[in-house]
Amino acid sequence: MIAGYFKGLIIKNKKFIVNEVLAVKGLMQLLMKQRNTGQTWTEEEVSAIKKHLRNISKIIPALIIFMLPGGSLLLPFLAEILDRRKTSR
Repeated sequence: MIAGYFKGLIIKNKKFIVNEVLAVKGLMQLLMKQRNTGQTWTEEEVSAIKKHLRNISKIIPALIIFMLPGGSLLLPFLAEILDRRKTSR
């Protein structure tokens, strides 16, 4: 139920979130690394993603969920929602 609520918030704000993520140079490529290459993020990459999302969450409160303990486990979920391709690789 809570996951559905947050998924709805992210989907509702998807266009705005994508624009903000694209405004941060390299964040979209970093966020999609796992989906595009199958490689996992390093600790440095996860901390960089969280830092950028922390800044974006000041504008979009729905992204606060990723700053909570264990929020980094949801990053693949965010990447799936923000993926702009019609089919997965």
